[in-house]
Amino acid sequence: MQFAFTEEQNELRKLVRNFATAELAPHVLAWDEAQEFPLQAVKRAASLGFLGIIFPEEYGGSGMGYIEYSILIEELARVDPSFALIVAAHNSLCSNHIYLAGSEEQKQRYLPKLATGEWIGCWSLTEPEAGSDAGGTRTQATKTPGGWLLNGAKTFTTNAHYADLCVAMAATDRTASHHGISAFLIERGTPGYRLGKKENKLGMRSSATGEVIFENCALDDAQLLGVQGEGFIDALRILDGGRISIAALSVGIAQGAFEEALKYSKQRKQFGRFISEFQAIQHKLADMATKIEAARLLTLQAAWNKDEGRTVTKQSAMAKLFASEIAVEVCNEALQVHGGYGFIKDYPVEKFYRDVKLMTIGEGTSEIQRMVIARQLLKAQ
Repeated sequence: MQFAFTEEQNELRKLVRNFATAELAPHVLAWDEAQEFPLQAVKRAASLGFLGIIFPEEYGGSGMGYIEYSILIEELARVDPSFALIVAAHNSLCSNHIYLAGSEEQKQRYLPKLATGEWIGCWSLTEPEAGSDAGGTRTQATKTPGGWLLNGAKTFTTNAHYADLCVAMAATDRTASHHGISAFLIERGTPGYRLGKKENKLGMRSSATGEVIFENCALDDAQLLGVQGEGFIDALRILDGGRISIAALSVGIAQGAFEEALKYSKQRKQFGRFISEFQAIQHKLADMATKIEAARLLTLQAAWNKDEGRTVTKQSAMAKLFASEIAVEVCNEALQVHGGYGFIKDYPVEKFYRDVKLMTIGEGTSEIQRMVIARQLLKAQ
């Protein structure tokens, strides 16, 4: 088993780190305070290939794999978790659904625009009464001659208010439960498609999260994505990769918070000594670093298996579960190292602390990850 990154992967890390340091770091606090979507920075990231990193060059992508994708998301999250989330939702969910389930015509039509950043994408599954419980989906797609009529609403959609294309799930056969959900492609400006409330969030505040609403939204047959009735089944495949990106995002947040704690411990003096000289602080730093490395390895293992074409349902759920919970723990300890200053917005650890909680909620809660893992374990017996 290879534990070393290739020269190309190391160069990618350097590229992303330089981008994050120059383009994101000076603006993170201002974007967060204003809840400002960093559109221009997203476009610059697109010019570097970040918005199509896992897609083939024939569709405008960078032709890389999930190890490279994990490096990208980790390095972005190390500086600005909100920005990493924007990129992850665009790649893992909207674009990836088209890549995995779309027809060749749909791939040729949409992926080049998404991969090059000409368009931004969003993915709408969750509703007030339905998320992981797909059987509770209320958004309805009714068949019409030559097309479909959508009615309903989705919530918690990342990138919603800035997306040029929305992939949304709707019930096409309420009697078929999970096999009665289909996916549809809805372009911005389609009559009957509008945006609802933009959420005011605890963290990840420059990543826009909101509602999309369908009111007699007329679509033609070409906007059905994948096989009718298999939208939710496809979504489960897509979430396997999505969990890897959230695990990498968690590792990045934890790494960023740890680095801030390490730096602060070597600057802050108490009782005439730098606090890094106290054993209690040293133990915190050692534990944080060890847990981050374990989470990173679990994430990269899932990414490697994904690149090898293996089923990664169990591995990606394990990575997401462990990395997200460790990230919460590390951010808590990093703030504790800062003491009262960790509660002040002048210090980046305050934002990491707010942002990280989403990691145990997004792409399925920790409880859902445990359920997924348990089912895979029991199925193997």
